[in-house]
Formats: sequence, C-alpha cells, structure tokens
Amino acid sequence: MAIKSPKELFTLLLSDVRRGTERSTKIYQELSEHAQDPDIKEILDGRVFLSTKILSTLDEVFKIIKEKPVETSGRIHDVFLEDFRKELGLIENPVARRFFVLAKLQHLLHLRIGEYRALIAAAELTGNFEVGLLLESCLADKMVMVERARRLIRHVLESKAESKMAAMAS
Repeated sequence: MAIKSPKELFTLLLSDVRRGTERSTKIYQELSEHAQDPDIKEILDGRVFLSTKILSTLDEVFKIIKEKPVETSGRIHDVFLEDFRKELGLIENPVARRFFVLAKLQHLLHLRIGEYRALIAAAELTGNFEVGLLLESCLADKMVMVERARRLIRHVLESKAESKMAAMAS
C-alpha cells in the first residue's frame, strides 16, 4: 500500500497499534496461562481487561479522524509469540520461568509505548488534541503496567534471594 499523505501514514500506524492491541490481548492471555505465580496471573488478567478498554478508545480515535482501520501484517506479534513459546519450553526452573514471563511482558509493553509516543506526537503536530488526549490515556495504561511488572520482577528476584539466604543460613 503506497502512503500518499501524512493522514494515510497516521491511519496506517494507528491501524497497526489497534491490530497489535488485539494480538497483545491474545498474548497476555497466553502468558497468563503459563504464569505459575498467582500475582503475575492476576496482573496479566487485568491487562486483558484494560486491553479491551484501549481497543474501545482506539475505535473512538478512528471515529474522530473519520477513518477505518486498514489491514496491517502484525507479523511482529506472531514472531514474538512463536519465540516466547519456544524459549519458555526450554526453561525448567519455576523462578526463571516467572522472570522470563515478566521480562517478555516488559518487551511487549515497551514496543507498544514507542508506538503510542509516535502517534501522540503526530496528533499534536496536526493540532488534533482530542486524539492526542485519547492516545495519551492508552499510553498511561501501558506505563502503569510497566511499573507493575517492574515491581513484580523485583519481588520475584527478592524472593529468590531470600530463599537462597535462608538455605545458606541453615
């Protein structure tokens, strides 16, 4: 598809974010199925809920700009999920598995954050502040999840360190 205008490019990028959000929801569901830690599972289940809210917000952005989503490949998410499954299958240690799930969650979130930042900048450049605001609300949801996952990673590592220290003290 040839891009002939900034609006077409914006629509393509927004469509890619929307498709990525749909795919990410499926990835979060799969990550949740593999999460052995109940805290991680709860966070991922909450992320699935928030993703449906984000999809509604993105649909509203399309209404505002009077466009429909265009078809995008979404290949990056397919590759991500394929690699995740393969690599997770190689990890036997439960603590390492928890850490791996959280690390992959962070990778996915940071990819999405970069996309939102680019879209917000484009919305601001065109003076479409309503679109910018809606996209910033989506970005805020992602930032909250990054912080939550960061704290869980720290908790997983601290728990492992405490167990190691207890074993050494015995």
